[in-house]
Amino acid sequence: GAQRAAARPRRAAGGSPEAHHSPDASPGATQARRGEREGAALSFLFWFGVCFLPSAAPRRAMASTPAPPQALLSVCFNQNFECVACGAEGGFRVYNVAPFGQTLRRDFPEGGVRAVEMLFRSNILALVGGGRSAAYPPNKVMIWDDHQARCIGELSFRKEVRAVRLRRDRVVVALEHKVYVYNFSDLKLLHQIETASNAAGLVALSPGSASTVLACPGIHSGQVRVELYDLRRTKFINAHDGALACLALSLDGALLATASEKGTLVRVWSAAEGTMLHEFRRGADRATIYSIAFAPEAPLLAVASERGTVHVFSMNKDGGGGGAAGGADQGQQGGSPGAAAGSPARANKQSAIAWMGGLLPKYFKSEWSFMQFKLPEGVPSQVAFSSPTELVAACVDGSFHRFTFDATTGQGQATGMERLLSGDEDQAAAAADGGVAADGMR
Repeated sequence: GAQRAAARPRRAAGGSPEAHHSPDASPGATQARRGEREGAALSFLFWFGVCFLPSAAPRRAMASTPAPPQALLSVCFNQNFECVACGAEGGFRVYNVAPFGQTLRRDFPEGGVRAVEMLFRSNILALVGGGRSAAYPPNKVMIWDDHQARCIGELSFRKEVRAVRLRRDRVVVALEHKVYVYNFSDLKLLHQIETASNAAGLVALSPGSASTVLACPGIHSGQVRVELYDLRRTKFINAHDGALACLALSLDGALLATASEKGTLVRVWSAAEGTMLHEFRRGADRATIYSIAFAPEAPLLAVASERGTVHVFSMNKDGGGGGAAGGADQGQQGGSPGAAAGSPARANKQSAIAWMGGLLPKYFKSEWSFMQFKLPEGVPSQVAFSSPTELVAACVDGSFHRFTFDATTGQGQATGMERLLSGDEDQAAAAADGGVAADGMR
Protein backbone atom coordinates (compact mmCIF):
# COMPACT_ATOMS: atom_id res chain seq x y z
CA GLY A 1 0.00 0.00 0.00
CA ALA A 2 2.82 2.39 0.85
CA GLN A 3 4.54 1.63 -2.43
CA ARG A 4 1.47 2.32 -4.52
CA ALA A 5 0.71 5.50 -2.61
CA ALA A 6 4.21 6.73 -3.34
CA ALA A 7 3.53 6.39 -7.05
CA ARG A 8 0.33 8.44 -6.95
CA PRO A 9 0.90 11.59 -9.10
CA ARG A 10 -0.07 14.98 -7.77
CA ARG A 11 -3.32 16.29 -9.16
CA ALA A 12 -3.99 19.78 -10.42
CA ALA A 13 -7.24 21.56 -9.72
CA GLY A 14 -8.81 20.13 -12.86
CA GLY A 15 -8.14 16.57 -11.78
CA SER A 16 -5.40 15.78 -14.31
CA PRO A 17 -1.86 14.90 -13.26
CA GLU A 18 0.13 18.03 -12.44
CA ALA A 19 3.08 18.64 -14.73
CA HIS A 20 6.52 18.08 -13.22
CA HIS A 21 8.56 19.15 -16.25
CA SER A 22 11.01 22.00 -15.95
CA PRO A 23 12.38 23.49 -19.17
CA ASP A 24 15.83 23.59 -17.58
CA ALA A 25 15.79 19.99 -16.43
CA SER A 26 17.36 17.33 -18.59
CA PRO A 27 15.47 14.08 -19.31
CA GLY A 28 18.01 12.21 -17.21
CA ALA A 29 17.54 14.48 -14.21
CA THR A 30 13.77 14.36 -14.55
CA GLN A 31 13.65 10.58 -14.68
CA ALA A 32 16.03 10.33 -11.72
CA ARG A 33 13.69 12.34 -9.53
CA ARG A 34 10.74 10.35 -10.74
CA GLY A 35 12.67 7.14 -10.11
CA GLU A 36 13.26 8.04 -6.46
CA ARG A 37 9.55 8.58 -5.91
CA GLU A 38 8.13 5.82 -8.06
CA GLY A 39 10.80 3.27 -8.90
CA ALA A 40 9.83 0.75 -6.23
CA ALA A 41 6.15 1.01 -7.08
CA LEU A 42 6.75 0.59 -10.80
CA SER A 43 8.88 -2.46 -10.16
CA PHE A 44 6.23 -4.00 -7.90
CA LEU A 45 3.43 -3.33 -10.36
CA PHE A 46 5.37 -4.62 -13.31
CA TRP A 47 6.54 -7.89 -11.84
CA PHE A 48 3.51 -8.70 -9.69
CA GLY A 49 0.62 -6.51 -10.79
CA VAL A 50 0.30 -7.27 -14.50
CA CYS A 51 -2.78 -9.15 -15.59
CA PHE A 52 -3.79 -10.12 -19.10
CA LEU A 53 -6.66 -9.12 -21.31
CA PRO A 54 -9.13 -11.90 -22.12
CA SER A 55 -9.56 -12.82 -25.77
CA ALA A 56 -13.20 -13.76 -25.29
CA ALA A 57 -16.19 -11.46 -24.79
CA PRO A 58 -15.15 -8.41 -22.70
CA ARG A 59 -16.81 -7.23 -19.50
CA ARG A 60 -18.18 -3.73 -19.10
CA ALA A 61 -17.27 -1.09 -16.57
CA MET A 62 -19.48 1.63 -15.12
CA ALA A 63 -19.32 5.36 -15.80
CA SER A 64 -21.53 8.35 -15.12
CA THR A 65 -22.04 9.94 -18.55
CA PRO A 66 -21.71 8.72 -22.12
CA ALA A 67 -18.78 10.11 -24.07
CA PRO A 68 -19.23 12.08 -27.30
CA PRO A 69 -18.12 10.62 -30.64
CA GLN A 70 -14.34 10.63 -30.95
CA ALA A 71 -11.97 11.21 -33.86
CA LEU A 72 -9.26 8.62 -34.30
CA LEU A 73 -5.68 9.96 -33.99
CA SER A 74 -3.57 6.79 -34.24
CA VAL A 75 -3.65 3.01 -34.48
CA CYS A 76 -0.97 0.62 -33.26
CA PHE A 77 -0.77 -3.16 -32.85
CA ASN A 78 0.70 -4.62 -29.70
CA GLN A 79 3.93 -6.61 -29.78
CA ASN A 80 2.42 -9.96 -30.78
CA PHE A 81 -0.35 -8.53 -33.00
CA GLU A 82 -3.18 -9.81 -30.79
CA CYS A 83 -4.59 -6.35 -30.04
CA VAL A 84 -4.83 -2.94 -31.68
CA ALA A 85 -4.73 0.25 -29.60
CA CYS A 86 -6.41 3.44 -30.79
CA GLY A 87 -5.60 6.97 -29.67
CA ALA A 88 -8.54 9.34 -30.00
CA GLU A 89 -9.60 12.93 -29.38
CA GLY A 90 -11.28 11.95 -26.12
CA GLY A 91 -9.23 9.05 -24.76
CA PHE A 92 -8.12 5.64 -26.01
CA ARG A 93 -9.45 2.19 -26.77
CA VAL A 94 -8.10 -1.32 -27.20
CA TYR A 95 -9.57 -3.96 -29.52
CA ASN A 96 -8.97 -7.67 -29.64
CA VAL A 97 -7.98 -8.87 -33.12
CA ALA A 98 -9.44 -12.40 -33.04
CA PRO A 99 -12.28 -12.50 -32.28
CA PHE A 100 -12.67 -8.82 -33.03
CA GLY A 101 -14.11 -6.80 -30.17
CA GLN A 102 -13.46 -3.86 -27.91
CA THR A 103 -11.72 -4.90 -24.68
CA LEU A 104 -10.93 -1.53 -23.12
CA ARG A 105 -12.18 2.02 -23.33
CA ARG A 106 -10.98 5.04 -21.37
CA ASP A 107 -12.62 8.42 -21.94
CA PHE A 108 -10.65 11.56 -21.04
CA PRO A 109 -12.97 14.59 -21.11
CA GLU A 110 -9.95 16.86 -20.71
CA GLY A 111 -8.38 15.95 -24.05
CA GLY A 112 -6.97 13.54 -26.59
CA VAL A 113 -4.34 10.82 -26.75
CA ARG A 114 -2.13 10.90 -29.83
CA ALA A 115 -0.23 7.66 -29.23
CA VAL A 116 -0.95 4.47 -27.28
CA GLU A 117 1.68 1.76 -26.85
CA MET A 118 0.61 -1.48 -25.19
CA LEU A 119 2.80 -3.88 -23.23
CA PHE A 120 1.61 -7.13 -24.81
CA ARG A 121 -1.87 -7.78 -23.27
CA SER A 122 -1.15 -6.32 -19.84
CA ASN A 123 -2.69 -3.49 -17.85
CA ILE A 124 0.37 -1.29 -18.50
CA LEU A 125 0.33 1.17 -21.43
CA ALA A 126 2.29 4.24 -22.48
CA LEU A 127 0.29 7.33 -23.51
CA VAL A 128 1.24 10.53 -25.30
CA GLY A 129 -1.23 13.41 -25.41
CA GLY A 130 -2.33 15.07 -28.63
CA GLY A 131 -5.21 16.17 -30.80
CA ARG A 132 -7.11 19.45 -30.66
CA SER A 133 -6.82 19.51 -26.86
CA ALA A 134 -4.22 17.12 -25.45
CA ALA A 135 -4.98 15.10 -22.34
CA TYR A 136 -1.29 15.34 -21.41
CA PRO A 137 1.50 17.66 -22.58
CA PRO A 138 2.95 16.38 -25.87
CA ASN A 139 6.46 16.43 -24.37
CA LYS A 140 5.57 13.71 -21.84
CA VAL A 141 5.21 9.95 -21.85
CA MET A 142 2.65 8.83 -19.27
CA ILE A 143 2.84 5.28 -17.91
CA TRP A 144 -0.77 4.20 -17.42
CA ASP A 145 -1.82 1.35 -15.12
CA ASP A 146 -5.36 0.35 -15.94
CA HIS A 147 -5.71 -1.60 -12.71
CA GLN A 148 -5.67 1.73 -10.95
CA ALA A 149 -7.11 3.68 -13.92
CA ARG A 150 -4.41 6.33 -13.55
CA CYS A 151 -0.85 7.22 -14.47
CA ILE A 152 1.82 5.74 -12.20
CA GLY A 153 4.84 7.44 -13.79
CA GLU A 154 5.93 9.89 -16.42
CA LEU A 155 8.93 10.89 -18.50
CA SER A 156 9.32 14.57 -19.42
CA PHE A 157 11.38 16.10 -22.21
CA ARG A 158 12.21 19.51 -23.60
CA LYS A 159 10.86 18.59 -27.05
CA GLU A 160 7.74 16.86 -28.33
CA VAL A 161 7.62 13.08 -28.06
CA ARG A 162 7.47 11.50 -31.51
CA ALA A 163 7.07 7.83 -30.56
CA VAL A 164 7.32 5.40 -27.65
CA ARG A 165 8.05 1.65 -27.63
CA LEU A 166 7.75 -0.85 -24.79
CA ARG A 167 9.06 -4.26 -23.90
CA ARG A 168 9.06 -5.98 -20.52
CA ASP A 169 12.36 -4.46 -19.45
CA ARG A 170 12.67 -1.27 -21.51
CA VAL A 171 10.92 1.99 -22.38
CA VAL A 172 12.18 3.67 -25.56
CA VAL A 173 11.22 7.24 -26.45
CA ALA A 174 11.95 8.93 -29.78
CA LEU A 175 12.25 12.71 -30.14
CA GLU A 176 13.05 14.45 -33.42
CA HIS A 177 16.82 14.27 -32.92
CA LYS A 178 17.29 11.82 -30.03
CA VAL A 179 16.24 8.40 -28.82
CA TYR A 180 16.21 7.64 -25.08
CA VAL A 181 16.30 4.14 -23.57
CA TYR A 182 15.08 3.58 -19.99
CA ASN A 183 14.93 0.67 -17.62
CA PHE A 184 11.24 -0.15 -17.17
CA SER A 185 11.26 -1.03 -13.47
CA ASP A 186 12.66 2.29 -12.18
CA LEU A 187 12.69 4.54 -15.29
CA LYS A 188 16.46 4.93 -15.02
CA LEU A 189 18.06 6.37 -18.15
CA LEU A 190 20.31 3.73 -19.74
CA HIS A 191 21.21 5.16 -23.15
CA GLN A 192 20.66 8.21 -25.32
CA ILE A 193 21.25 8.23 -29.06
CA GLU A 194 21.71 11.14 -31.47
CA THR A 195 19.80 10.72 -34.74
CA ALA A 196 19.21 12.55 -37.99
CA SER A 197 15.97 14.51 -38.19
CA ASN A 198 13.24 12.04 -37.26
CA ALA A 199 9.93 13.86 -37.26
CA ALA A 200 8.08 10.60 -37.89
CA GLY A 201 9.53 9.05 -34.72
CA LEU A 202 11.02 6.04 -36.49
CA VAL A 203 12.23 3.50 -33.91
CA ALA A 204 11.84 -0.26 -33.57
CA LEU A 205 12.42 -2.46 -30.53
CA SER A 206 12.49 -6.25 -30.54
CA PRO A 207 9.92 -7.52 -28.00
CA GLY A 208 11.25 -11.06 -27.57
CA SER A 209 13.00 -11.90 -24.31
CA ALA A 210 15.88 -13.79 -25.92
CA SER A 211 17.53 -10.69 -27.38
CA THR A 212 17.39 -6.90 -27.07
CA VAL A 213 17.72 -5.09 -30.38
CA LEU A 214 16.88 -1.47 -31.18
CA ALA A 215 16.84 0.18 -34.61
CA CYS A 216 16.55 3.91 -35.31
CA PRO A 217 17.86 6.44 -37.84
CA GLY A 218 21.58 7.09 -37.73
CA ILE A 219 23.15 10.53 -37.98
CA HIS A 220 23.20 10.50 -41.81
CA SER A 221 20.26 10.49 -44.19
CA GLY A 222 19.19 6.95 -45.11
CA GLN A 223 21.35 5.38 -42.39
CA VAL A 224 20.03 2.97 -39.76
CA ARG A 225 21.68 2.52 -36.38
CA VAL A 226 21.19 -0.94 -34.84
CA GLU A 227 21.94 -1.45 -31.15
CA LEU A 228 22.65 -5.09 -30.27
CA TYR A 229 22.53 -4.67 -26.51
CA ASP A 230 23.14 -8.31 -25.62
CA LEU A 231 26.27 -8.36 -27.78
CA ARG A 232 27.28 -4.82 -26.75
CA ARG A 233 27.65 -3.93 -30.40
CA THR A 234 26.44 -1.07 -32.57
CA LYS A 235 25.92 -1.56 -36.29
CA PHE A 236 25.44 1.19 -38.87
CA ILE A 237 23.66 0.29 -42.11
CA ASN A 238 23.56 2.65 -45.06
CA ALA A 239 20.15 1.40 -46.08
CA HIS A 240 19.02 3.99 -48.66
CA ASP A 241 20.24 7.03 -50.56
CA GLY A 242 17.30 9.13 -49.36
CA ALA A 243 15.82 9.75 -45.92
CA LEU A 244 14.13 6.86 -44.14
CA ALA A 245 10.33 6.65 -44.11
CA CYS A 246 9.71 3.33 -42.34
CA LEU A 247 11.59 0.60 -40.50
CA ALA A 248 10.64 -2.58 -38.66
CA LEU A 249 12.30 -5.42 -36.76
CA SER A 250 11.23 -9.03 -36.69
CA LEU A 251 9.99 -10.16 -33.28
CA ASP A 252 13.32 -11.77 -32.44
CA GLY A 253 15.32 -8.79 -33.69
CA ALA A 254 17.18 -10.88 -36.27
CA LEU A 255 15.80 -9.09 -39.35
CA LEU A 256 15.43 -5.41 -40.17
CA ALA A 257 13.22 -4.02 -42.96
CA THR A 258 13.62 -0.47 -44.27
CA ALA A 259 12.03 1.88 -46.79
CA SER A 260 13.02 5.39 -47.87
CA GLU A 261 10.86 8.43 -48.56
CA LYS A 262 10.82 7.46 -52.25
CA GLY A 263 8.97 4.28 -51.28
CA THR A 264 9.75 2.21 -54.36
CA LEU A 265 12.09 -0.31 -52.70
CA VAL A 266 11.90 -2.25 -49.43
CA ARG A 267 15.10 -3.86 -48.19
CA VAL A 268 15.56 -6.60 -45.60
CA TRP A 269 18.81 -6.80 -43.64
CA SER A 270 20.52 -9.04 -41.14
CA ALA A 271 20.40 -6.83 -38.06
CA ALA A 272 23.52 -8.38 -36.54
CA GLU A 273 25.69 -8.40 -39.66
CA GLY A 274 24.28 -5.44 -41.58
CA THR A 275 24.15 -7.42 -44.82
CA MET A 276 21.24 -7.06 -47.23
CA LEU A 277 19.26 -10.27 -47.61
CA HIS A 278 16.41 -9.13 -49.89
CA GLU A 279 15.43 -6.18 -52.02
CA PHE A 280 11.76 -5.94 -52.96
CA ARG A 281 10.08 -3.51 -55.33
CA ARG A 282 6.78 -2.02 -54.21
CA GLY A 283 6.27 -0.10 -57.44
CA ALA A 284 7.79 2.30 -59.95
CA ASP A 285 6.17 5.52 -58.68
CA ARG A 286 6.91 7.31 -55.42
CA ALA A 287 4.69 6.49 -52.46
CA THR A 288 4.77 6.95 -48.69
CA ILE A 289 5.23 3.65 -46.89
CA TYR A 290 2.93 3.57 -43.88
CA SER A 291 3.96 0.30 -42.24
CA ILE A 292 6.02 -2.88 -42.62
CA ALA A 293 5.33 -6.13 -40.77
CA PHE A 294 7.15 -9.45 -40.51
CA ALA A 295 5.04 -12.58 -40.17
CA PRO A 296 5.85 -14.29 -36.85
CA GLU A 297 5.45 -17.83 -38.19
CA ALA A 298 6.25 -17.65 -41.90
CA PRO A 299 8.92 -16.08 -44.15
CA LEU A 300 6.58 -13.29 -45.26
CA LEU A 301 6.75 -9.51 -45.24
CA ALA A 302 3.78 -7.13 -45.61
CA VAL A 303 4.12 -3.51 -46.75
CA ALA A 304 1.31 -0.91 -46.75
CA SER A 305 1.58 2.38 -48.64
CA GLU A 306 -0.46 5.48 -49.42
CA ARG A 307 -1.46 3.89 -52.74
CA GLY A 308 -3.98 1.80 -50.84
CA THR A 309 -2.24 -1.50 -51.56
CA VAL A 310 -0.79 -4.02 -49.13
CA HIS A 311 2.03 -5.95 -50.79
CA VAL A 312 3.03 -9.37 -49.47
CA PHE A 313 6.54 -10.60 -50.29
CA SER A 314 8.14 -13.99 -49.80
CA MET A 315 11.51 -14.03 -48.03
CA ASN A 316 12.42 -17.43 -49.44
CA LYS A 317 15.23 -17.03 -51.92
CA ASP A 318 13.66 -19.55 -54.28
CA GLY A 319 10.03 -19.36 -53.20
CA GLY A 320 10.40 -22.83 -51.73
CA GLY A 321 10.44 -24.07 -48.17
CA GLY A 322 13.60 -22.41 -46.84
CA GLY A 323 13.36 -19.94 -43.97
CA ALA A 324 14.65 -16.40 -43.77
CA ALA A 325 18.15 -15.86 -42.51
CA GLY A 326 18.74 -14.47 -39.07
CA GLY A 327 20.25 -16.90 -36.58
CA ALA A 328 17.61 -17.30 -33.84
CA ASP A 329 16.37 -20.55 -32.41
CA GLN A 330 13.39 -22.01 -34.26
CA GLY A 331 11.43 -22.40 -31.06
CA GLN A 332 11.74 -18.75 -30.11
CA GLN A 333 8.59 -16.65 -30.28
CA GLY A 334 8.58 -14.64 -33.46
CA GLY A 335 11.93 -16.08 -34.56
CA SER A 336 12.47 -15.41 -38.23
CA PRO A 337 14.29 -18.68 -38.95
CA GLY A 338 11.45 -20.49 -37.23
CA ALA A 339 9.39 -19.55 -40.23
CA ALA A 340 11.04 -22.39 -42.07
CA ALA A 341 8.74 -24.76 -40.25
CA GLY A 342 5.72 -23.11 -41.89
CA SER A 343 4.28 -23.73 -45.35
CA PRO A 344 6.51 -22.73 -48.26
CA ALA A 345 5.54 -19.41 -49.83
CA ARG A 346 5.06 -18.85 -53.53
CA ALA A 347 7.96 -17.11 -55.27
CA ASN A 348 7.83 -13.35 -55.76
CA LYS A 349 7.07 -12.08 -59.25
CA GLN A 350 9.85 -11.02 -61.59
CA SER A 351 10.13 -9.66 -65.09
CA ALA A 352 9.87 -12.27 -67.85
CA ILE A 353 13.37 -11.26 -68.98
CA ALA A 354 14.95 -11.26 -65.52
CA TRP A 355 16.93 -14.35 -66.53
CA MET A 356 19.20 -12.09 -68.56
CA GLY A 357 20.75 -10.96 -65.28
CA GLY A 358 23.61 -8.48 -65.55
CA LEU A 359 22.63 -7.42 -69.07
CA LEU A 360 19.52 -5.63 -67.73
CA PRO A 361 18.96 -2.44 -65.73
CA LYS A 362 18.28 -3.06 -62.05
CA TYR A 363 14.55 -2.41 -62.43
CA PHE A 364 14.02 -5.52 -64.56
CA LYS A 365 15.76 -7.74 -62.01
CA SER A 366 13.50 -6.63 -59.14
CA GLU A 367 11.34 -8.94 -57.06
CA TRP A 368 7.68 -7.88 -56.93
CA SER A 369 5.05 -8.94 -54.40
CA PHE A 370 3.28 -12.24 -55.05
CA MET A 371 0.05 -11.10 -53.31
CA GLN A 372 -1.72 -7.74 -52.95
CA PHE A 373 -4.72 -6.53 -50.96
CA LYS A 374 -6.62 -3.24 -51.17
CA LEU A 375 -7.09 -0.64 -48.43
CA PRO A 376 -8.50 2.90 -48.53
CA GLU A 377 -6.12 5.03 -50.59
CA GLY A 378 -4.23 7.82 -48.83
CA VAL A 379 -5.28 6.68 -45.34
CA PRO A 380 -2.43 5.88 -42.88
CA SER A 381 -2.60 2.24 -41.84
CA GLN A 382 -0.83 -0.41 -39.80
CA VAL A 383 -0.65 -4.02 -41.00
CA ALA A 384 0.05 -7.24 -39.10
CA PHE A 385 -0.09 -11.00 -39.53
CA SER A 386 -2.64 -12.28 -37.02
CA SER A 387 -2.00 -15.91 -38.04
CA PRO A 388 -0.01 -17.80 -40.70
CA THR A 389 -2.99 -17.47 -43.05
CA GLU A 390 -4.49 -14.11 -42.06
CA LEU A 391 -3.44 -10.49 -42.52
CA VAL A 392 -5.16 -7.60 -40.74
CA ALA A 393 -4.95 -3.84 -41.22
CA ALA A 394 -6.07 -0.98 -38.96
CA CYS A 395 -6.61 2.42 -40.61
CA VAL A 396 -6.92 5.86 -39.04
CA ASP A 397 -10.23 6.38 -40.82
CA GLY A 398 -11.62 3.83 -38.34
CA SER A 399 -11.75 0.82 -40.64
CA PHE A 400 -10.32 -2.55 -39.63
CA HIS A 401 -9.74 -5.01 -42.50
CA ARG A 402 -9.24 -8.75 -42.48
CA PHE A 403 -7.76 -10.85 -45.31
CA THR A 404 -7.15 -14.59 -45.55
CA PHE A 405 -4.61 -16.11 -47.90
CA ASP A 406 -2.78 -19.22 -48.99
CA ALA A 407 0.91 -18.39 -49.33
CA THR A 408 1.62 -21.53 -51.34
CA THR A 409 -0.73 -20.48 -54.15
CA GLY A 410 -0.56 -16.71 -53.71
CA GLN A 411 -4.35 -16.50 -53.51
CA GLY A 412 -6.18 -14.37 -50.94
CA GLN A 413 -9.37 -12.47 -50.34
CA ALA A 414 -10.94 -9.88 -48.08
CA THR A 415 -13.05 -11.62 -45.46
CA GLY A 416 -14.49 -8.73 -43.49
CA MET A 417 -14.32 -5.15 -42.31
CA GLU A 418 -15.02 -3.87 -38.80
CA ARG A 419 -15.25 -0.35 -37.43
CA LEU A 420 -13.05 1.26 -34.78
CA LEU A 421 -14.73 3.99 -32.71
CA SER A 422 -18.04 3.45 -34.49
CA GLY A 423 -21.17 5.36 -33.54
CA ASP A 424 -23.18 2.13 -33.17
CA GLU A 425 -20.61 0.84 -30.71
CA ASP A 426 -20.91 4.00 -28.59
CA GLN A 427 -24.71 3.78 -28.53
CA ALA A 428 -24.67 0.09 -27.61
CA ALA A 429 -22.21 0.71 -24.80
CA ALA A 430 -24.25 3.60 -23.44
CA ALA A 431 -27.47 1.58 -23.48
CA ALA A 432 -25.81 -1.35 -21.75
CA ASP A 433 -24.00 0.30 -18.88
CA GLY A 434 -24.39 4.04 -18.77
CA GLY A 435 -21.76 5.15 -21.19
CA VAL A 436 -18.50 3.22 -21.16
CA ALA A 437 -17.48 0.50 -23.45
CA ALA A 438 -15.88 -2.76 -22.54
CA ASP A 439 -13.14 -3.02 -19.97
CA GLY A 440 -11.34 -6.35 -20.07
CA MET A 441 -8.60 -5.56 -17.55
CA ARG A 442 -10.45 -5.77 -14.25
